[in-house]
Amino acid sequence: MWPSSNVNKSLHGGSDVADEMEYDERLAQFRQTRLNPFDRGEDEDGPRGEARPELFSGTRNSSLDRTMDLGLAEDHFSRPNGSLAESDIENLKIAIEECKKLILELPEHSERQKDTVVKLIHLRLKLQELKDPEEDEPNLRIVLEHRFSKEKSKSVKQTCDKCSTIIWGLIQTWYTCTGCYYRCHSKCMNLITKACVRSKVSHQSEYELSICPEIGLDRQDYRCAECRTPISLRGVPGEARQCDYVGQYYCSTCHWNDTAIIPARVIHNWEFEPRKVCRSSLRYLALMMSRPVLKLKEINPLLFNFVEELVEIRKLRQDILLMKPYFITCKEAMEARLLLQLQDRQHFVENDDMYSLQDLIDISSGRLSCSLTEIHTTFAKHIKLDCERCQAKGFVCELCKEGDILFPFDSHTSVCHECSAVFHRDCYYDNSTTCPRCARMTERKQDDDGKDS
Repeated sequence: MWPSSNVNKSLHGGSDVADEMEYDERLAQFRQTRLNPFDRGEDEDGPRGEARPELFSGTRNSSLDRTMDLGLAEDHFSRPNGSLAESDIENLKIAIEECKKLILELPEHSERQKDTVVKLIHLRLKLQELKDPEEDEPNLRIVLEHRFSKEKSKSVKQTCDKCSTIIWGLIQTWYTCTGCYYRCHSKCMNLITKACVRSKVSHQSEYELSICPEIGLDRQDYRCAECRTPISLRGVPGEARQCDYVGQYYCSTCHWNDTAIIPARVIHNWEFEPRKVCRSSLRYLALMMSRPVLKLKEINPLLFNFVEELVEIRKLRQDILLMKPYFITCKEAMEARLLLQLQDRQHFVENDDMYSLQDLIDISSGRLSCSLTEIHTTFAKHIKLDCERCQAKGFVCELCKEGDILFPFDSHTSVCHECSAVFHRDCYYDNSTTCPRCARMTERKQDDDGKDS
């Protein structure tokens, strides 16, 4: 360990050349023997990581010596054994303050200042460990419908959504909302003014379907739409940034120039270019991405006339709905859990007209067409080839009484809207009479009525 008098001498003057050489030599020796915080070997001064008894003793004039000694002698990564006295935490706080003062006094960008900064970080880490996290910071906190869970990750670099500064996980406590993934420092939680976006999704599961519905800064009283900070388009006092989704203006703290695909532009223009949105809109769009809330045939039915991929997907979805009754009455299909191949798009086995924004994005990229065609082929193979029970539920064309077994999802068939009988398409449209099955059912009903009377 360095003697306090030598450290003090190297810090406050003396022969400059001799002091520099002595400092460099001892710094090199310190780095070789004590820089590894996991090295618990022993030397002539005793066990490494064990603080000297006189560490926190002495007068105010030796405070710099105590700071340097603490920075060198403490094992900042070990977990202390047994109960901790309050004096340990207080002494660490004093040492941290002294270390801060020393950093300001030392020459800027000097080796001494850099090493002192490293020591300051170690001291803060030690102080963080000494505090009882269960006592000071709860694992779960609820603020404005946010359900904040304390993060355990220390190495991942994140940015606080409230103050827009970096979260240093090693020395700062931070939380993430389990609903909308809002991240913030522990110290920023009481300053949050925006409610959890997850609650908005639960109460209002619909998109803004007007393209960038701007209302103007005057309607916002020249203030940020979220935090009410004064803003203007000239950047004085703050820069006004427009959110392309809601059309309102936000400050740089609430709008980070993130980009997202805008649902209104997709539905009306079939445009998928990401546009700048505020942080709250970014989270809302992310949470809504997979929700099937877009009924295209009501919002913009003309889209099917210009986008061929949409017509193809609609036909595949209609076929899957026709296959569903076969699967829910087939033991083999239930055991094979065939319908679970669409578990990520559950609405595909419920209807054929509702779409999510993710569906439209995947249709545009061609990804959905490939995956849905593959699933359609698997389903049809089970019904028509692999399963005898499903094959037995096929139809014979009663108009021509020829050909193979027909199924309602075959491309060359037509289905009677009244009785769901299946015919060859050409036979069905060439026939001028009514459906044979419907006629037979009508005749049977008349006979039954005659018997009852």
